Amino acid sequence: MHLLDAKTLELHEFFGENIPPYAILSHTWGQGEVSFQDMQSYNAESKAGYDKILRCCEMAAAAGFHYAWVDTCCINKTSSTELSEAINSMYQWYRLSEVCYVYLADVLAHLGKEAVSYAFRKSRWFTRGWTLQELIAPPSVIFFNAKWEDLRTRQSLKPQIIEITTIQAEVLEDSERRYKFSVAQKMSWASRRETTRAEDIAYCLLGIFAVNIPMLYGEGNHAFIRLQEEIMRKTNDHSIFAWSNSRDANGMSSSNLLANSPAMFSGSGDIIQSQGRATGPFSLTNKGIHLCL
Repeated sequence: MHLLDAKTLELHEFFGENIPPYAILSHTWGQGEVSFQDMQSYNAESKAGYDKILRCCEMAAAAGFHYAWVDTCCINKTSSTELSEAINSMYQWYRLSEVCYVYLADVLAHLGKEAVSYAFRKSRWFTRGWTLQELIAPPSVIFFNAKWEDLRTRQSLKPQIIEITTIQAEVLEDSERRYKFSVAQKMSWASRRETTRAEDIAYCLLGIFAVNIPMLYGEGNHAFIRLQEEIMRKTNDHSIFAWSNSRDANGMSSSNLLANSPAMFSGSGDIIQSQGRATGPFSLTNKGIHLCL
């Protein structure tokens, strides 16, 4: 992975066991984001997104970290191999960070206590697909407003975050506890989230379900079908079929056994995997899904 030197903002590449401690940034993308190529050509400072990279590195350096990671500029997106590796590794990169700085650009400074609470709850950050893993995976999370003023930590804001996201407290305390929850429950965490590209609503959930699939941009909603098929290869949890046939956010319904999007799991947050009897495995065949209910 590529990391930014927190003091010089130069990019350095590290592999495997040699990756040093680092801070990581979570944010929502806007206009003028800085790319990997911008950092290499020293064109970064002219971009609107440079300031949050600079402030993230300043925070990291002040906390004693020599390196920081920012998704906009630490991934060479012109390389399909590197992009695919980054997407499949993203959850682990957040998990292995020392701290995650969450920058909420739409939570303004100089607001009263109630106004800050309202802005926090309504932040766009809580509606994006990729930020789900960025909330869950890191060992430590600190929130900041638009002026990089401390809004407190994930731990201290846990009651509000649970109310906003419906994610169980256990998972916010330790991401490894997500394995205790059913497929339907985990899908429900993403049911009100969106991504710019249709395929990303599947790719952003790879780490949540601890699976890997190839990146095939252009396949649209079929990426989510492939995600569910890969989940079925790893588990016999029948709650993957416990979704509502109401139309999803794009107005699409499904006539298949698999859902078209996480939005169809919006009412499945309390559905747990059956523990009372053995459900047995199920398999995908050219005739469909073979299972015994």
